[in-house]
Amino acid sequence: MSHNQPQVSFEFFPPKSAELEASLWQAIEQLAPLGPRFVSVTYGAGGTTRERTHALVARIRRDTALEPAAHLTCVGANRDEIDTIAREYWQAGVRHIVALRGDAPKDQPHYVPHPQGYAYADDLTIGLRAIADFEISVAAYPETHPEASSPQADIDHLKRKVDAGATRAITQYFFDIAHYERFMDKLAKAGISIEVTPGVLPIGNYAQMVRFSAMCGTSVPAHIHTLFSGLEDEPELHRLRAIDVAFAQCEDLVKAGAKSLHFYTLNRADLVMPVCQLLGIAAPKSAS
Repeated sequence: MSHNQPQVSFEFFPPKSAELEASLWQAIEQLAPLGPRFVSVTYGAGGTTRERTHALVARIRRDTALEPAAHLTCVGANRDEIDTIAREYWQAGVRHIVALRGDAPKDQPHYVPHPQGYAYADDLTIGLRAIADFEISVAAYPETHPEASSPQADIDHLKRKVDAGATRAITQYFFDIAHYERFMDKLAKAGISIEVTPGVLPIGNYAQMVRFSAMCGTSVPAHIHTLFSGLEDEPELHRLRAIDVAFAQCEDLVKAGAKSLHFYTLNRADLVMPVCQLLGIAAPKSAS
């Protein structure tokens, strides 16, 4: 691996059906040979996929050589329940947690901390640190968390997570690299020096991405709308453009100093694999 080649990690989400489970394992098996630093497994809104997440992380730990990272949120559980889950992960050999506040359940307009729970990710990080020596990744927002009172308040919150014991920040996905560069400058000024891994979303579904970006505060540049609008019935052209856009963004991030990249795969190896190959990250040749 050359010195300017980034390390990569992949995020998967738990499948909702047996059919989707088969396609998820296919994606994991296709991407595993690229030697990611870790693969993370998400939680649904309101902790709805907790059992599936746990089962998937445990299976990755047991059946593959990959290093799994389990998402853990503050939503809908008291401290004892969350501590128990964390201890079960540690006992299953899982050493890496992605500690998140989490999204409110769909029937709640705003996030309300559980009265006996961890209120925010910094509290959760302190709790995890008290249980075991986990590697703890937390979220960061180059374009500011949509619920933050100000950009500075958002950076102050990240600083609290770092002070609580977080070892890495993974950013929300973004498309305009200027947001990332400004964000990194602000972190340096705030004295935040932990590793920050930019999150990259290959655009698997343009309409879905636009909806999701509006909810999470990610701006979508005009050139992306131009490239993808009208491709609903052109899946292969859509896929090729998604690969092209994600690769260009990754190249820019590496030039801007990023040493690692975190792919929000949406379980789509057919998008992530070509981007990694274009970056020069290839499966090692087998000896057979």
